[in-house]
Amino acid sequence: MTAALTADLFVSADGWAKGERSPGYFGYYGPDLGRWIEEESARPQHVLLGRLTYEALDSVPGEARDEAYETMTRLPTTVFSRTLASVDWPGARIESGDLAASVRALKDASAAPLRTMGSLSIVRQLLNAGLVDRLRLMVFPLLVGPGGREPMLAGVEEADLDLVDQRVLDGRIVLLEYAPTGRPIPH
Repeated sequence: MTAALTADLFVSADGWAKGERSPGYFGYYGPDLGRWIEEESARPQHVLLGRLTYEALDSVPGEARDEAYETMTRLPTTVFSRTLASVDWPGARIESGDLAASVRALKDASAAPLRTMGSLSIVRQLLNAGLVDRLRLMVFPLLVGPGGREPMLAGVEEADLDLVDQRVLDGRIVLLEYAPTGRPIPH
């Protein structure tokens, strides 16, 4: 059985993954979002991260490392990097080979679903390779405007998506879950 791959991305309403002055969660962390993060971290999964996302998560200050953070670091995790020599998380390993081939092998071998967290470059490549089964966009209620530092899906090929789920968290954050259909987009 092939494991499903879900790509989770946080994005501003105007399509930016980061802003010059944006704190974590764009500053909109609330109880619903906290519960969602805890629930997602508690599910069986194999996490896929790029080097930059791993380094950002690994550098979280000690006082901010709650139980959800500790649970995340113990999950089976593959960090894709050609430059990292080691990783500190107990469940993590480094993969430096071909991304698409490595993820295909993980999908075939993993008993647990696969999930990316952030890792824009990884998600873009996996979308273009047709390896993403679910794309979850957490849309935050702000316009980053000219302070935007990274357009979320720049370089991704066109794809038709079906909306399979949606939720509102903390009355303002919208979680959209899409499944690529494989159909051509309407013209």
